[in-house]
Amino acid sequence: MDRDEENYYGKHGEPRKFDPKFRGPIHNRHCTDIICCVIFIVVILGYIALGVVAWVHGDPRKVIYPTDSYGQFCGQSNTLNENKTILFYFNILKCASPIVLINLQCPTTQLCVSKCPDRFATYIDVQASYRYRPDQWNYFRQFCKPGFNNPRKSVAQVLRDEDCPSMIIPSRPFLKRCFPDFSTKNGVLTVANQTTFKDGRGKTRNVTDLREAANGINNVLDARSVGMKIFEDYAISWYWILIGLFIAMILSLLFLVLLRFTAGVLFWIFIFGVIGIIGYGIWHCYWEYDHLKGIPGSDLTVYDIGFQTDFKVYLQLRQTWLAFMIILCGVEVIIILMLIFLRNRIRIAIALLKEGSRAIGYIMSTLFYPIVTFLLIAICISYWAVTAVFLATSGEPVYKVMANQTLCKYANLTCDPETFNTTNVTKLCPGAQCTFAFYGGESLYHKYIFIFQLANAFVFLWLVNFAIALGQCTLAGAFASYYWAYRKPADIPLWPLFSSFGRAIRYHTGSLAFGALILAIVQLIRVILEYLDHKLKGTQNSFTRFLLCCLKCCFWCLEKFLKFINRNAYIMIAIYGKNFCTSAKEAFFLLMRNVVRVAVLDKVTDFLLFLGKILVAGGVGVLAFFFFTQRIPVFAQEVPMLNYYWVPLLTVIIGSYLVAHGFFSVYAMCVDTLFLCFCEDLERNDGSTAKPYFMSASLHRILGKKKLSPKKA
Repeated sequence: MDRDEENYYGKHGEPRKFDPKFRGPIHNRHCTDIICCVIFIVVILGYIALGVVAWVHGDPRKVIYPTDSYGQFCGQSNTLNENKTILFYFNILKCASPIVLINLQCPTTQLCVSKCPDRFATYIDVQASYRYRPDQWNYFRQFCKPGFNNPRKSVAQVLRDEDCPSMIIPSRPFLKRCFPDFSTKNGVLTVANQTTFKDGRGKTRNVTDLREAANGINNVLDARSVGMKIFEDYAISWYWILIGLFIAMILSLLFLVLLRFTAGVLFWIFIFGVIGIIGYGIWHCYWEYDHLKGIPGSDLTVYDIGFQTDFKVYLQLRQTWLAFMIILCGVEVIIILMLIFLRNRIRIAIALLKEGSRAIGYIMSTLFYPIVTFLLIAICISYWAVTAVFLATSGEPVYKVMANQTLCKYANLTCDPETFNTTNVTKLCPGAQCTFAFYGGESLYHKYIFIFQLANAFVFLWLVNFAIALGQCTLAGAFASYYWAYRKPADIPLWPLFSSFGRAIRYHTGSLAFGALILAIVQLIRVILEYLDHKLKGTQNSFTRFLLCCLKCCFWCLEKFLKFINRNAYIMIAIYGKNFCTSAKEAFFLLMRNVVRVAVLDKVTDFLLFLGKILVAGGVGVLAFFFFTQRIPVFAQEVPMLNYYWVPLLTVIIGSYLVAHGFFSVYAMCVDTLFLCFCEDLERNDGSTAKPYFMSASLHRILGKKKLSPKKA
């Protein structure tokens, strides 16, 4: 008994016990994995509740608006800061970098202002001249604390209490914060064309002292300028980008249709091309080996010359080319033997690819189902992002003691700004202030913000995997309806895609949620491992890094395996309507009984689909390159004037690849479904009148088994 006979007969020759009345996807179904379905619904309701609670406590304005030292938003409507949209730092020299300024709190007073300073000035100079130059004082005091108008107060007390900044420097707003207005003149860093400035404490300092406080600001500003130009390019070329993506869609559809006729040709051209290239490599190695004969030093061995940094030395040895020739000969023999022994399975794989193209031709609506999956995932991402922002901005303002003295024991302790001046902190720590630090709280809700964020991420992963599972099960049900139609296309049910979607939602939500849950748990563990790896990067513990690396590798492999099992389990669910565990088990053992066919089909499919993606993206990319560089005379006048032609070009290439990937993912699902149906067909039926095959005539001819029962037209 050969291997194909064993597929539909047991090891001892007895027929397998299958339902003889089976004729494709079961329509008389029942709900599966009900407990998981209930848990899934409860989790979704809880997720909605979490979003509502986060919405009540959170305030995204904390992200949008900068916050001054009093916890007030700059530019917030109906407040004293309504017209003061920019954050000003009293002493920017105390700030390390713009990153710190944006994400953390700089250890200096921060004030909301309507505009940034446009001149150099120091408090000492302004105070000395306020009697006969009141305009300078009026300009300077807009950068002092609100309500402060006492130029007679001593300079030492003003600087100690930080009523006013010791200096102001020409600045410009960036991310709603005042940064020094850097520029370069003849390669020298300047601010308002000056290389020095007074720090307001009796010292003249160089502009380069501001570099650390605004580290990287020029690069960021340059990036902002580039970003504006890119935005302009998108604004004037979006129409042509959409045309390019539409062409990619047409080419993808055309490629899928042509696969019905060219799948075998493309595959065998590639295989014989590889054999020919390797054959040429063998000949070239022999030619080099023979050419070096008699040349002094060429008969030395690799061991004789030892390790050399110049690898060209090894190419002067006959032994090197002999080794290359032996390796290539081995690879050539292995490929030829695989083609000889696996030729029948390769033919089956190609026939299934052609059958997949035919199935999509009958159920064209499946090509557009990825749009549904994309919309569901987009909703999940949006809800997760909004909930994460509201959770991150939950809490009341927390104030801490900001002391100039490093030995102040009250530094970084929480305080109340309303009662701070009545405490003895200012006496023990002169110059200390009660300034806004961050948003938080001591309530039960605020204590578990991190847990809520973790739950938000977990449910997000669960929902995304469920959306993908729903799409796979829906497509599998539609394509299974095609395969198990005895007379194609007459017996294909009406609206197979919508019927399959309805069955998946109505009966198998629990099973799909179960498979998605398992995958989400593994993915969450991987996220945690990545977080730990990021935190421990600076440690010198080699064992810890090695252990984390092993764990990351293991869970990566586990995730890939689970995705493979889930995908095939969803196909079995779509066909038989059983629960997840039963479907996963049956799919796994069915694939193991056809493991060689699985491997061959997987590699053939991957190659052809990858070739299709490259052809679509490359073809549209070349066309876009000639268009945007005005190398097509007919359309030369239509090309928009761009800052960077590569902006729409890369967008078209990447977008075309994604469009092709979307269409080809449907095709891959179709081939996987048809393959499982094909294996089931072999095990259930024998080609007799009582048990006719449902496979196409081309597949039956490749098998070369019993005569295919005639199908009624």
